Parts: sequence; structure tokens; C-alpha cells
Amino acid sequence: MRRGSEPTRVARRAFAAEPFGRTFTTPLYVGSALNPVNSSIIATALVPIATELHVAVGATAVLVSSLYLASAVAQPTAGKLAEVLGARRVFLSGIVLVLLGGVVGGLGRNLAMLTAARVLIGIGTSAAFPCAMVLIRRRATEAGIDSPPGGVLGGIAIAGMATSAVGPPIGGLLVGAAGWRWAFLINLPVTAAAMAMALHWLPKDPPLDRAHSSLRKIADRIDLAGILGFAVSMTALVVFLMDLPRVAWIPLLVLAVAAVPTVAWELRRAAPFFDFRGLAANGALARTYLRQALTLLGVYSVMYGMTQWMEAAHGLSTVASGLLLLPMGAVSALLSRPLSRRNLVRGPLVTAAVTMALGSVGIMLLTSHSPALAIVVVSLVFGITSAATTVGNQTALYLAAPPDHIGTASGLFRTFGYLGSITSAVIGGIVFRDGASDHGLHTLGLVLATAGAAVLLLTVLDRRLMRGHTDRKAGAPTASARPAHTPTEPRS
Repeated sequence: MRRGSEPTRVARRAFAAEPFGRTFTTPLYVGSALNPVNSSIIATALVPIATELHVAVGATAVLVSSLYLASAVAQPTAGKLAEVLGARRVFLSGIVLVLLGGVVGGLGRNLAMLTAARVLIGIGTSAAFPCAMVLIRRRATEAGIDSPPGGVLGGIAIAGMATSAVGPPIGGLLVGAAGWRWAFLINLPVTAAAMAMALHWLPKDPPLDRAHSSLRKIADRIDLAGILGFAVSMTALVVFLMDLPRVAWIPLLVLAVAAVPTVAWELRRAAPFFDFRGLAANGALARTYLRQALTLLGVYSVMYGMTQWMEAAHGLSTVASGLLLLPMGAVSALLSRPLSRRNLVRGPLVTAAVTMALGSVGIMLLTSHSPALAIVVVSLVFGITSAATTVGNQTALYLAAPPDHIGTASGLFRTFGYLGSITSAVIGGIVFRDGASDHGLHTLGLVLATAGAAVLLLTVLDRRLMRGHTDRKAGAPTASARPAHTPTEPRS
């Protein structure tokens, strides 16, 4: 008996000494990198895919939009499933879907198969971030840690930003050396490694209660009707946004028909999938979502809009344009870790808003005759914006979200980020509708300066961000149990 209990005591001592050791965090980091790397790596494969499949290059844009759409819907859904079924189970299921998507894409013979593969990859990779937040929150509670584990949250942020930045160069090397199919097949070795690490290192979920494990009970607990209504509404909204400035009336009609009954249904439920009342009562969480969407609107506008301008107006090659924006991702990744370790919220958010405004002014000063150094400086400023907003908002999310709904809240956090990135593509299409010119770039800068001013107002006028640490025992208000007082925010 004594000999058998010794490993348990050793494991407990190791957990108490370092609850967020590498064996726990590494699979979470790898899983969190899958979505951004798949979002960016496809960019270098679009032209070769169009050439081999004999389709227009513009038709391959569906491979980009399908993953964004699938991710926007699947992120909060995966978070809800993680809360009900267990984060480790959902995390592993997501990895299986990514593996399947990699196989389907690698063997795909037409655009329909590749689109299906991208949808599978989008759904599968969406499980990682909300499941990681659930597991991190559970781990912190078990270890008796009150403050946010800034180093771990920073690692999650770096996993996303660094892979997003290096995705195009990696994709260029893979596609150039082995063909476009490796933009899909790269998922096979990565998911195999993530699966092995998750199975061996992530703590097992509590066993499911048999009384609540039937399909009908699970559907009721996750609010399947609410999820379906949200999926249809979000799909219609994204399709409508992507068609702007042309007004697509059918998606708009579908949005109205789906959204109204979905909102009515969610307001009647005691534990809804999308808690409208809880979100309205939890202003800190709602403002976090809005700040994230507006700031990522700026970051992605630089990544996509400035790339178009550099190639069309400045006359730079695709490779040169990508290299000039590479420092933005590098600065973002380098700044994330030191910022996150201090668990700051207000300071980074103010920095994000100010640098976004300054970078937007820099965009308005650029011309087709500006030196490459000026473009790099502007991209570096937005790199600071990216790091500061990701770290500040992610910590604010951790503190403002109800502990028992951290999965769904984390998924919605990412969904709002996707809406920001999709809107950036819409704005880019509008300002460059007559071609990527200096005038269009300056108009884009003016739009981003306005968005930066809105983020600054959302931050400096937020009294919650000026208070002390969150009262984590009280938590944040939910639909089922709203405390009489609300939590305060972390130090600035």
C-alpha cells in the first residue's frame, strides 16, 4: 500500500510546486497554434490550387472564408461542450477533426472537397482555445491560485500570434518545395504530436453523470436549439458582411428570421447558450468583446489592406510585402510574454488604443514613394497594438467571465475577433474598390483612426478597469446566479 501510494504523493508535490508545468501547458500551446497557422498558411497555396484545379483565383477565396465562418460558429460551441462534457474530451475530439480535415484536403480533387476540409479544420481547431481556458481555470482553482496565471495566458497568446506571423513563410516553403497539398497535410504530424501529448499529459475529465449523459439530456444541457439558432444567425451575418458593399438581401432575411426567435428562446432559458441577460449585466465582459473586435479590425486591416497596397501601388512583390510585415508578428510575440506576466489590463489596453491611433496616422502619411523603412515602422507600431490588446483583453476575459462559463465566454471572445477580421476584409474591399491606391490607403487609415479612438474611449472611460483586483469568490453575474455585487477589475 505504501509503495503504491508513493507515486501519488510525488505527483501531488509536483503539482503543488508547479501546477502549470510544461507537461500541462505544451499540448495547450500546440493546440492553440493550429487555428492561426491554418488561417495564414493557406494564403500561399491559393494560386497553385487555382492553377491545378482549373478554377479562377478569386474562387479559391472560399477556402479562407469557410475556415473563418466555421471558426466563428464553432468557438463558443466548443466552449459550451467543454463545460458540459469535459474540456479534455472536446480538445481531443477537435484534434481528430483537424486530422481528418488534413487527410481530406491532402487527397482533395476539387474545390468542394478542399472547402469541406477547411470547414473540418475550422471546427476542429476551434476547440483548442476555449478548452485551454477551461483547463487553465480549473487548474488554477485546484491549486488555490487567485490571480490569473499570466505566464500561461501569455503563452497561449504567443502560440496564436507567432504561428500566425510565420504561417505565410512556412506555407511558402512547403508549397514551393512539396506542392500545395502540404498546406493541408502539415496538419497530420502536428495533430499526431498534439494528440499524443494531450492523451499523456492533460488531466482526465471527471466521469460523466449517467443520469445526464443521454443524448436528450446532453442536448438540453448544452442548449442545442440555441446553438443551432446562433449558428444560422452567425452564418447569415458573416455572408452578409462578406458581400458588402453590395447588399445581399437573402442572408439579411435569413439573419432576421433566425435571430429573432433565437433571442426569444435564449431569454426564456435558465441556462442559455448565449446569455443575453448575463452579458448585459456583465458590462466588463461585453466591453472586452467590443474592444477585441475593434482592435483586431485594425490589426487585420494592416495585414491584408497594406499587403494589397504594397503590391499594387508600391510595386513590391508578394515575398517582399510579406517580409515587410513579418516584424509586426515578431514584435507582437516578443512583447506578449513580459506583458502577460504582470497581469495588467488597463495599461496594455490604453497602449493598444494609442498605438492603433498612431499607426493609423502613419498609414495616412504613407505614399507609393515612401521608403520600405517607413512601412516597417508602421507595421511595428501595429505589432505593439496586437500584443497589448491580446494580452490585456485575454486577462480581462479571464477575470470578467463567470468561472463556470469560461469556455463559452472564451469562444465568444474569439468569435468577436473573427468578426473584426472579417469586417477588415469588407472595409479593404470598399476602400480599394477602384484599385489599391494611396487615396484608398489614406481612407483606410482614417477608418482605423476612428476605431482606435473608440477603443481608447472604451478603455479610459471604463471605471471597472481603474479598480483593484477582481473579487474572484464572487465571480461574474450569470443567468442562473447573479450576485448582488459585481467583481472589480485588476490593477492597471
